Amino acid sequence: MILPTGSDQASPLRRAVRAVTHADETEIVRALAREATLPNATRERIHDLAYRLTASLRATEAESGGLDAFMQTFALSTREGVALMCLAEALLRIPDDETVDRLIRDKIGGVDWQQHIGASDSLFVNASTWGLMLTGRLVGLDDENDEAPGDLGGLLGRFLARSGEPVVRAALTHAMRILGGQFVTGRTIEEALARASDNERPDVRYSYDMLGEAAYTQADADRYFDAYRHAIESVSAAANGAGPIDGPGISIKLSALHPRYEFSQANRVMTELVPRLQKLAEIAAAGNIGLTIDAEEAERLDLSLDVIEALSGAPSLAGWNGLGVAVQAYQKRARPLIDWLADLAARHSR
Repeated sequence: MILPTGSDQASPLRRAVRAVTHADETEIVRALAREATLPNATRERIHDLAYRLTASLRATEAESGGLDAFMQTFALSTREGVALMCLAEALLRIPDDETVDRLIRDKIGGVDWQQHIGASDSLFVNASTWGLMLTGRLVGLDDENDEAPGDLGGLLGRFLARSGEPVVRAALTHAMRILGGQFVTGRTIEEALARASDNERPDVRYSYDMLGEAAYTQADADRYFDAYRHAIESVSAAANGAGPIDGPGISIKLSALHPRYEFSQANRVMTELVPRLQKLAEIAAAGNIGLTIDAEEAERLDLSLDVIEALSGAPSLAGWNGLGVAVQAYQKRARPLIDWLADLAARHSR
């Protein structure tokens, strides 16, 4: 294991990354805008390519079954979109019916679906919205509320809520499988690889991202490490020697490999996490696939750079060009971060 040196941490490029952490955003944008000038010929090529891509996407909307239009209507900027994403992410992993019913009541019952009726030109979207609205009204009936004696409407409502839940549960579970399929390739790495092979194309590359993320205990970290190792070995076998550029790869979260991945525990992170990360990288290098360090929360970036520096300089990884880093391009530090990464690659011959 190689720990980053003090001189590297204090290098001008590293200081430049830190210097813009709290820089004025307006000034950053103005500086970028001044540099974002392109020749007219280049701008025209960009426009033409963007037009062709957009036209192609719109032409394939019918083939997607209307899901793209559905996701535009219920975007994550809306309360309804967030509720649907919570369902899609969690519903299929809940083992018992009672918890499923409670989740459906929570996410569907208290949302105003009616405001979206007729908001789209897609018949699929409007029909789905009607279904969500009716489902919300059904599961929103509270069978714990006291009704007046002889309130036949209240009794009927409670009866429908109870008898209808199995039907609602089955329908929503099936719908969430369809919706989740837009974002989740498989529940296991084997399932994901099989689905990817069915859609194999020469112009498509896959980078597999394991869901679950942060470890809260060492047991969590151990479980994620084993899952990552198994996934890397499986992807390596599927890649069949294609290499990091032409074959599939995998993305990993540093916070999944250590329960205290935070600035205050930097020494522990460097002595405990880096060796585990290096082991995974060595397995990826042996399988000749790409391994990308995924982005973390903004406050962890400086610590992540220490870890990446240590990993990049490991002698056991010399000659392997599969190490990747996800850069959050919308962050103010993106520009100097890319400069630092380019220098790191040059110093370690990557």
